[in-house]
Amino acid sequence: MSAPIVHGGGITEAAARFGGRFEEWLDLSTGINPRPATLPDVPQQAWHRLPDRLTVDRAREAAASHYATNGVQPLPVPGTQSVIQLLPRLVAAGRRVAVFGPTYGEYTRVLLAAGFAVDQVERAEDLTPDHGLAVLVNPNNPTGRAFAPGHILEIAGLMKANGGVLVVDEAFGDLQPELSVAGRVGENDNLIVFRSFGKFFGLAGLRLGFVVANDAVLDGFREWLGPWAVSGPALVISTALMAGDTGVIAAGILERRAGLDAVLDHAGLKRIGGTGLFVLVEHAEAGALHRQLCEARILTRKFDYAPRWLRIGLAPDADGDLRLAEALRSVAMRPSGAI
Repeated sequence: MSAPIVHGGGITEAAARFGGRFEEWLDLSTGINPRPATLPDVPQQAWHRLPDRLTVDRAREAAASHYATNGVQPLPVPGTQSVIQLLPRLVAAGRRVAVFGPTYGEYTRVLLAAGFAVDQVERAEDLTPDHGLAVLVNPNNPTGRAFAPGHILEIAGLMKANGGVLVVDEAFGDLQPELSVAGRVGENDNLIVFRSFGKFFGLAGLRLGFVVANDAVLDGFREWLGPWAVSGPALVISTALMAGDTGVIAAGILERRAGLDAVLDHAGLKRIGGTGLFVLVEHAEAGALHRQLCEARILTRKFDYAPRWLRIGLAPDADGDLRLAEALRSVAMRPSGAI
C-alpha cells in the first residue's frame, strides 16, 4: 500500500509536535475560504429522513446553474476525494495514466495503488496513445497554473482519438469561471469535470462535491457510490448557498487574498503562484521557515518534492494577517542562518 499523502489542515499533529492548544493555532495550510458562508436553515426533515429524489434534483439544478454546465445535471458526491478513488475503474488494464503536475498528490497515489503506471506531464505534447486517462487540475494546486478552455478541449480531443478520458479538476475554479470547461461536457463525451463545494463556500467539513460528465459516466459513479451517498443536510445547504449571493462570498475571499499578498510582499517573500484561496511562495529555506512559523503556532503547507516552496492560505481577518506579519518579522530579525 502506498504511503498516505500529507495534506494541509493537520493542526492536531502540528500541536503535538510544536505545542500549544488546538485553538491557539492559525491554520494557513489549506486552500479553504476562512470565512465560511452563513448556513441556511435546514428543515428537521432533512435530518430525519433519507434524502429523496426531489432533494437531490434541487441540488443538481442549483449546481448546474452555479457551475454553468449548459444543461448537464452534475452528480452530487461525498467530496471529490470519493470519486478520485474510483478513477481506476475508468482505465483499461495495461494502459498508462498521465497527470499534469506537480499537482494534488492523491491522483497519483490512488492510481499507482491500483497498479497503473503514472507519468507526470507538463504539456499536451507529452501525451501518448498509451495514456488511457489524463488528469489536469485547473487552476492548479499548488502552482496556480491555468490552462485556457480551448487548450483543455484540444487535450480532450487528443485523448479521445486514442480512446482515452480527460478528468479536469476545477476545485479552485469558482473565482475564475472563465477557465471552466464544465459547460462543454455535453459535446465532449470523454471529458469529466470535478467541482469542489467546500473550498469556495468554506464548508469543507460538509464533504460535498459534484461531477459533471455524460450520463453513462454519471451512472457509473452513482452505482459505485451506492444509494444516499450524500446526506440530506448537505444537499439542502448546497442548494440554498449556490442559489444565493455568491458574489459576496467571492468579494470576501479576494479581500482576504489582498491582505495576504500585502503581508508577504512586505516580508519580501517571493510569490510564484497560487489561486484566490492560497499563495505559493519560494524561499531558499522554506522548510526552516515552515518550522519557525509552527513555533509561532502558524501552520503553512510545505512540500517534500519542492523544498523551496511554501503554500500559504488565507487568514480569516486582519488580526490573522497581523499575526502572520509579526511572525515573519520575528523570523527576519533572527541572526543570519538562524532560520
